[in-house]
Amino acid sequence: MHTFRQRFLVTQTVTLVVAMFGALTGFLVGRNILLKDAEARLEQFATRVLTETEMSATESRAVLGRMNASPYPSCSDAEVDYFRKLIFHSEYLKDGGRIRDGQIDCSATLGRLDQPRARYQPDFSRPDGTRIYRNLSPFQIAGQTVISVQLGGSFVVYSPFTLRRLESPSMHYTVTDVGGVQSGHLTGELPPTGESILYREGDARLGDTLYATRCAGRFFSCMTTYASIPETLRVRQRELVAFILIGGLCGAVVGLLISVFYIRREGIEQKLRRAIAKDALRVVYQPIVDLSSRRIIGAEALARWTDEDELVVDPDVFIKIAEQRGFVGAITKLVVKHVLHDFAETLRSSPDFHISVNIAAADLSDPTFVPMLEESLAQAGVKPQGVAIEITESYTARRQVAMDAILRLRRSGHSVHIDDFGTGYSSLSYLQDLSVDAIKIDRSFTRAIGTEAVTVAILPQILAMAEALKLQVIVEGIETREQAGYFSALSQPILAQGWLFGRAVAAEELRRLLTENWILSANTMQA
Repeated sequence: MHTFRQRFLVTQTVTLVVAMFGALTGFLVGRNILLKDAEARLEQFATRVLTETEMSATESRAVLGRMNASPYPSCSDAEVDYFRKLIFHSEYLKDGGRIRDGQIDCSATLGRLDQPRARYQPDFSRPDGTRIYRNLSPFQIAGQTVISVQLGGSFVVYSPFTLRRLESPSMHYTVTDVGGVQSGHLTGELPPTGESILYREGDARLGDTLYATRCAGRFFSCMTTYASIPETLRVRQRELVAFILIGGLCGAVVGLLISVFYIRREGIEQKLRRAIAKDALRVVYQPIVDLSSRRIIGAEALARWTDEDELVVDPDVFIKIAEQRGFVGAITKLVVKHVLHDFAETLRSSPDFHISVNIAAADLSDPTFVPMLEESLAQAGVKPQGVAIEITESYTARRQVAMDAILRLRRSGHSVHIDDFGTGYSSLSYLQDLSVDAIKIDRSFTRAIGTEAVTVAILPQILAMAEALKLQVIVEGIETREQAGYFSALSQPILAQGWLFGRAVAAEELRRLLTENWILSANTMQA
């Protein structure tokens, strides 16, 4: 028996374990979602950097072309003024001028240089004659990479802040020159890799870093944006924590439901076993009447259970648990015991009256069931004809097992009825093989009377089938006069069961009803 402490510990442990699993799942799902989002944003960032770089390169080429086509003497005041107009109207450039043999002769901001000048070597040289310089001393800015581009005798200097405005938290970029004999880092932050992803277009996840590279072929450069996975998750920590909390909460709820279901299920099973051992199940009886005379000719025995906590447990629930756990035969035996205790005398004195007992699939294949039934009847002095056996139609799916069991029951003298007929396996050959005595038409067909449900159209076929095989028909679930009238109008004899003729009652009440019913029938016959 589960004590309160045991139940609490089971609930707490299962809830905690499943909550931890839910939190882990939330972390993994959240991490995956956030990284997928980061990859998408990284691709967008790479596209923006590429677009901005292409626009600045296009502008610089145009300016260099106009500078090389200057109509003024080289580095004259007029040409310097000309350069200034070009540079000051530029969006991406901060300076430009003349350069010869690596020496700057003049620029828009420096003017004409007459003193001895330094000679600079390009960092990159491209096949089209373009030369690229990094951080020429006259244009250096602390903490920034300043790029200068020479084409012909002119050069321009890029503003180092052009791409900085595109920067995003946790996202970085680098520009790689791929047009010369030697490729290498041009500007931006140095990524933690020397992989080829920097030199070709594509996306990659290398180690703990995400990469997205877009290349501008006509400008001999590739733009790579990258993001550290730990940094990305750190920046979006609140979102990740939300995923973990949601996952943990969902896990806790699921764990609680699982533990409650388990405890309740285990609790129900143990309570049911104790109830069977203590003979604490009740058996009630619902009358079965001859529809033409309204005389009670039998009753169906039904097991009912109110557990230790005074809660009524639905028969569908506790019978299913007993079936799954393999002790439904104990309930069947208990029902038989109650039937013989309550109605042995009635069954001995009234051979036309019978009690129907439902048996489970396990009873069909249990070799001890029929001997138990025979022994119980013999001890009570009741003939087998007094106890009809009801088998749910779905239990007969294993046809050979059902046929053998039904044959043994009928040889013993019992009447065998197929319960809930019409819900699964009904067919003419099926009934012929099983050789039963009666069918009980499922209440779903009865409820359809007076409606346009499709099942109403099947009723005449079922009734015709029963008549052809000379089977008794018992109709379940008759609750209205309209339903009773439908079957009363038929030419074949019909037995009926339902609230219109009586609900399931205790044995004492059924005996009283039988006495009244038989007295009334006797008076009617005498009249």
